[in-house]
Amino acid sequence: MSRLLIVDDHALVREGLKRALTHEGFSDITEASSVLEARASIAALQPDVVTIDINLPDGSGFELVSWIRSISQEMGVVVLTLNDHENYIRAAMKAGASAFVCKSEPIPSLVAAIKHSLVAPLSFSAKGLEKVFKNTHNVLTAREFDLLAQLERGQTTAQISKSLFISPATVKTHLASIYRKLEVTNRTAAIHAMHEQGLSGK
Repeated sequence: MSRLLIVDDHALVREGLKRALTHEGFSDITEASSVLEARASIAALQPDVVTIDINLPDGSGFELVSWIRSISQEMGVVVLTLNDHENYIRAAMKAGASAFVCKSEPIPSLVAAIKHSLVAPLSFSAKGLEKVFKNTHNVLTAREFDLLAQLERGQTTAQISKSLFISPATVKTHLASIYRKLEVTNRTAAIHAMHEQGLSGK
């Protein structure tokens, strides 16, 4: 039987997913509400598949996806989020996810994604993937989404540097790229543009 880990910061979402997936025949299901809890659970339990929300209280789901892929080529990783914006799908793929599912999709879509990730963890499936490949204008990377999430929390350059384990100079380089792609000149405008363009995962 496959071992599943659900990573989401909302208890109701985790409980609902656990109930639905149990009904679909999965029985070995554990939960985590943060990046830190997820890392500990993954290290201790070695799940076969992890479902991950993008916005977590202590970091980005993309960051967690990249970390998982750096330690395992066999683990299935399904990004499960409210936002199906093309940039999110593309970022999930580049981070190393096996599949991308919007929370508005029916449970059978999630089950199919989980089963796909078990069989082919290094491939990628998502609804509307063909459109994603066609549109490459101003594409934000997974790391840039990580920075946007930190900006939204009001973190300084030094705090972002510490949180993401990158140098302040690298933070500034990423910020410059974000500003260029969003066609803004400062942090406040970047956060506003993120919400205007539907790039917030909440």
